[in-house]
Amino acid sequence: MSWQALSQHKELRWGLLVVLVLSYLAWTFARMPGAYLYVHSHTERPVFSYAVNEAWGGNASAFGGGKVTCCSRIEGDVLTVQWIKGRTGEQVRQGVQKETVTRQVPNPTRTRDDRYLHVHFFPGDQVRLFWSPNLDSSYEG
Repeated sequence: MSWQALSQHKELRWGLLVVLVLSYLAWTFARMPGAYLYVHSHTERPVFSYAVNEAWGGNASAFGGGKVTCCSRIEGDVLTVQWIKGRTGEQVRQGVQKETVTRQVPNPTRTRDDRYLHVHFFPGDQVRLFWSPNLDSSYEG
């Protein structure tokens, strides 16, 4: 084998490596980053536990929230939100039972800057989702 042939093989391998690395970087940049799940409860019952597409998100007190869970990849046009409705001490004394609820919810539009998926639980087993780049949410107040 001549030195010229060996040199051409090295150039070809280096060129292929550069193309692969650039392709990987472009693919990585195009993917959305991981998300923080931020829970908000607007109900009289606490959220004992919840998940979005099987990414666990913790709990929230009745009419409470503000807990953040890091970091999950949340993707898809429709998201599955499942939660367990907990009970306050008074609700336990009244015989209220825990309940598990599952809803299919459209994934709101997300920009590359959006890091927080706000998960809002409302009366009537309703759940709304909202992406934002920070802890502010459009469903507050």
